[in-house]
Amino acid sequence: MQDYPIAKPYIQNFEQMAFGMFVHLGLFSQLGAGEWTYTIHKRNMAEYETLIDTFKVDNLQDIVMTAKSAGCRYLCLTTRHHEGFSLYDTKGLSDFDIIHSPTGRDILAEFVELCRAEDITPFFYHTTLDWHHKDFGDNFEAYLDYLYKSIELLCTNYGKIGGFWFDGNWSKPNEDWKEDRLYKMIHRLQPEAIIINNTGLSNRGALGAEEIDAVTYERGMPSPIDRKGHKKYVAGEMCETLCDHWGAANDINFKPVKQLIEELCECRKVGANFLLNIGPNADGSVPTMQKGIMECIGKWMNVFGRAIYNGRPYRTYAGRREFLLRDAKSPKTAYLFAFDLKQSSGNKNVSLDSDSNTFLPLLEIDKEVESICWMDNDEKLDFRQQGDELILAPEGFAYGTNLCVRVAEITFK
Repeated sequence: MQDYPIAKPYIQNFEQMAFGMFVHLGLFSQLGAGEWTYTIHKRNMAEYETLIDTFKVDNLQDIVMTAKSAGCRYLCLTTRHHEGFSLYDTKGLSDFDIIHSPTGRDILAEFVELCRAEDITPFFYHTTLDWHHKDFGDNFEAYLDYLYKSIELLCTNYGKIGGFWFDGNWSKPNEDWKEDRLYKMIHRLQPEAIIINNTGLSNRGALGAEEIDAVTYERGMPSPIDRKGHKKYVAGEMCETLCDHWGAANDINFKPVKQLIEELCECRKVGANFLLNIGPNADGSVPTMQKGIMECIGKWMNVFGRAIYNGRPYRTYAGRREFLLRDAKSPKTAYLFAFDLKQSSGNKNVSLDSDSNTFLPLLEIDKEVESICWMDNDEKLDFRQQGDELILAPEGFAYGTNLCVRVAEITFK
């Protein structure tokens, strides 16, 4: 008799999405100084509020198509960040929203429609910390009512959504946030919505309230979740950003594509999703460099995406980067992820690390292998199997190709 819970179907669907795109868009996008610029740069709120007078978003499609090009299955937008400005019609709860800006319309409704047209599941980021709302500091009970009514609007006005990504409870660790009341309302109105509440950089992977559906690992590689003895199966998700900031900033310290692809793979190694952030311009357009990085990841996903979407933890090896994922949809299929392979062909005068690769033993293979082939070119790998040990010599990419991480499909008899 197993002593760990089985994932509910909507959590299984979330894990199947595997790869999502985070979008930090708000009034802060106009300043190009990061999403925390109000507090970090000690700005005056009265002056900050005037940013609403020049905020005009007219290019949401660029955001959605960037996610599509990368192979993202879900897209999470900052419907309200810590600055307190809402990208949706708050229906009179506040005049600090998109309706009162030159944009003049509810762009969240457009965002949801654009996502669905591209078969991408919309998720809503929503702050729980609010620098703008006076009740956050003066009357916390009243503020929680405002927050509750805000989320209720998001649950009822946009059809079925993928989930909520909350952020900010860490700002008042000793307060009663009445999470139970909020989450029960969400699951009453949106029964299959994933609920995430970011535990912050200092508390990665921590379990929260009972209604939480996924733990977070902000910019920190996730570890396997030990679910034994838990009442509920909880998923995992690591969020990462392309450079050092989440919102638009004067920041060119972009992470290499290779690093981001490897992080995506490492997340799937332990069964976690990967949520990769962009910081678009204030009008919604995506800067060229950010778009290019996402497109490069998309090239990799076009080749190996099936292993990412369908792959679930299977075998890892201490001290080695290689790992195996099983295919959740096919018991006869597994995937080998190989890192840092040398180029298998080329000329030593023009090709770096052009050499043969060493034999690789894979242990605890409990099924008889029929074939192994690279997913990028369908070439078969030579192997031998003895008992539960599988030995093969993984070749690197041929001259003219380098996709950073190579994946082979293993077919069992």
